[in-house]
Amino acid sequence: MSETVNQHNKISTENENLEVESAIRQILVSIGEDPDRTGLLLTPSRVARMYKEIFSGIKKDPKDEITVTYAENHDEIILVRDISFYSMCEHHLVPFFGTAHVAYLPKNGIITGLSKLARVVEVASRRPQVQERMTTQIATAILEKLNPMGVAVVIEAEHMCMSMRGIKKPGSKTVTSVLKGIFQTNQSSRQEVLSLIRGI
Repeated sequence: MSETVNQHNKISTENENLEVESAIRQILVSIGEDPDRTGLLLTPSRVARMYKEIFSGIKKDPKDEITVTYAENHDEIILVRDISFYSMCEHHLVPFFGTAHVAYLPKNGIITGLSKLARVVEVASRRPQVQERMTTQIATAILEKLNPMGVAVVIEAEHMCMSMRGIKKPGSKTVTSVLKGIFQTNQSSRQEVLSLIRGI
């Protein structure tokens, strides 16, 4: 049975790659290029392989990355700062990239591995995305899976749709935040987590 499923998945992947290759070839023709010239001959297949990688989070739920939890005697903030990510702006299909800072305050000592927080960011970023939604998806995943006292997610990113086209302002950063639970309702908890994120 597993061999049949694997074969089916392989065929589906090959068909998807061919569809992407065909679409990229048509784009090259549409912009006035020759997809058969030496430099572009392998571009459609390269783009198909790249898209498979950078859009691997489509149809995945970020919260499913939190596969392990532990009961520990810990009731203070847990924060992972500077989680690097790359995503694709869904408006122009050009990259935005930066860092995510993810914090939560455990309830009843329930925690997860630190790498799981990075994996949540990874899955949320690997799809056509907007930064605001990505920030919310990360916070919601942690809230639903760990049921903590509070969650805080802050993302800082540069968007190529602002840097290389349109307004053309390279180096500008967009900052989004989502605070849930006690970090939203309690001012001192809010200030504490934001100070930790800023490194103050």
